[in-house]
Amino acid sequence: MFSFIFKRLLQSVVVMLTVALIAFAMFRFVGDPINNMVGQDTSQADREALAEALGLNDPFIVQFGRFALNAAEGDFGFSYKYRQPVSKLILERLAATLELSFVAAVLTLAIGIPAGVYTALKSKGLLSKGIMTLSLVGVSLPTFLIGILLILLFGVILRWLPTFGRGEVVALGWWTTGFLTASGLKSLILPSITLALFQMTLIMRLVRAEMLEVMRTDFIKFARARGLPDRAVHFRHALKNTLVPVITITGLQLGSLIAFAIITESVFQWPGMGLLFIQAVADVDIPIMAAYLVLIAFFFVVINMIVDILYYAVDPRLRVDNA
Repeated sequence: MFSFIFKRLLQSVVVMLTVALIAFAMFRFVGDPINNMVGQDTSQADREALAEALGLNDPFIVQFGRFALNAAEGDFGFSYKYRQPVSKLILERLAATLELSFVAAVLTLAIGIPAGVYTALKSKGLLSKGIMTLSLVGVSLPTFLIGILLILLFGVILRWLPTFGRGEVVALGWWTTGFLTASGLKSLILPSITLALFQMTLIMRLVRAEMLEVMRTDFIKFARARGLPDRAVHFRHALKNTLVPVITITGLQLGSLIAFAIITESVFQWPGMGLLFIQAVADVDIPIMAAYLVLIAFFFVVINMIVDILYYAVDPRLRVDNA
């Protein structure tokens, strides 16, 4: 078990360094940040002095080495536009993104897995066919269009829910949450549904496909032959074996919720890291863009590490292979 975790940690370090290198190299070609920081009347000497102060004249390997070492300590430099530490800007918006992703993840798992099990067990039922039809809509429509349609229906026509912003929040130290206010909870409904719908339908269809496959295996037939009740066959045997491959895909999808939040945050003007990244792209704010991608990669690495450990614990074949 410890050797398995150690190997995954080494792989995670390599992945983080690779992502940091790609992000830092890619953003060198998106534009000149100096042009967005100074006015048209700024002299060339002042431009060169500013570039020297920011370290933009250093060789690429020196800039990347400085960025990687500082990032390992949680220091991503200063924003070119806001003239504030990038870590401070991200921390101010981290709570909003994680809160939105958490609610979307709960909706994804709480609805996606039971719906997948139900549509597999009642595959010929009218309700099951209706759920599968609706799932096609969730898979086919892009996230931004779903968000706009929800805004139009519940925000503009019915006027039931707010259409932008985070509502009132309560500060708990450096963390801010909307769970403790009525407007904060209302503001979460539309963006969380928008973010969860695509992942929810994917997990539902995956669970359904795996459940149908497991129900056709011999050990399920033997369980029925032993006279076990349907409840035991479905949930103690079939569902347990269904979740083995689903765990990996589910982990990746939960990581995608944080990455895909960038679209939802833009549609609903949700003050999270995704919206900050979009604004940074427009302003060629390289430190913010690089820090955002590194953090997204870090979340994926952590989630994949947890998924690998769960997969290792659930599937005895991995323990045999690594023995």
